[in-house]
Amino acid sequence: MSTMNSELELNANLSPKKGSMMATFKKQRFLFLLLLPGLLYFFIFKYGPMYGILMAFKDYQPSSGMAGSPWVGFKHFHEMFEMNYFWTVTANTLKISLLKILVGFPAPILFALLLNELVSSRFKRIVQTISYLPHFLSWVIVAGLIFQLVSPSYGLYGLLCDIFGWKPHVLLGESKSFLQILLISNVWKEIGYGSIIYLAAIAGINSDMYESATIDGAGRFKQCIYITLPSILPTICMLFVLGLGGILDGGFDQIFNLYNSMVMPTADIIDTFVYRIGLVEMQYSFSTAVGIAKSVIALVLVLVSNWIVGKLSNYTVF
Repeated sequence: MSTMNSELELNANLSPKKGSMMATFKKQRFLFLLLLPGLLYFFIFKYGPMYGILMAFKDYQPSSGMAGSPWVGFKHFHEMFEMNYFWTVTANTLKISLLKILVGFPAPILFALLLNELVSSRFKRIVQTISYLPHFLSWVIVAGLIFQLVSPSYGLYGLLCDIFGWKPHVLLGESKSFLQILLISNVWKEIGYGSIIYLAAIAGINSDMYESATIDGAGRFKQCIYITLPSILPTICMLFVLGLGGILDGGFDQIFNLYNSMVMPTADIIDTFVYRIGLVEMQYSFSTAVGIAKSVIALVLVLVSNWIVGKLSNYTVF
């Protein structure tokens, strides 16, 4: 009983009081003032545009404006779910995104582990710098490079076909090779930048554990398996859950700059579909409904994946 009373007194002392919160706010008002630009940014550019969600429940007419357009309820959602092509682009999006996670998610982890094993710090910095650079290139530039490399007439691929006598193919015009190019280019562009967080997590591991493992006779491979990987597991879980949140993104910039009519049945994803329906065909309400459905599905996936990861690793993001 006395222990319980002590705990209650401790909790009462630790719980924030209104007066103390106001005193803290007044004392640190200039620090809170620094939050103002960030809060304004999110309210103006993130929460403000959410008013446009109403467009999905109206037959939006630019001449009438949002307020003057008639309400239609869930009409556009019914049309969306009855459209066979919507399920096609959804399947394409899931397929491309899952392949990107399957190939692209472990790549930065493996790259960070390999970088961590480099002895020469100078060589390590050079490799890191080179690997970071592609992240800062836009997909427009990367797409131009890819067109030059895989062109069967004047690119590197065409040159290899001439040298080895291969039959040239239009790689960006075939579904299988198009997906392979998507995956390889995505890994090449993001592997260096994606490894930064893992390298930071590895740097935070207590070096005493490695010294103890060395004394016990563990080699570098066993140290990596039994010390490094378990130590960065929370970071891996967190990034995996966040990555699943964007599973329906698919990579608009990449696909929009690379796809063509020959691979449209395979490469058309929700984002390119929304762009084409909304901005090209000017069906604003319908494209907004598709965007909302995508966001809701992504939210469900995040919640489910967070729950599964929590069950498997006893670590959740929220």
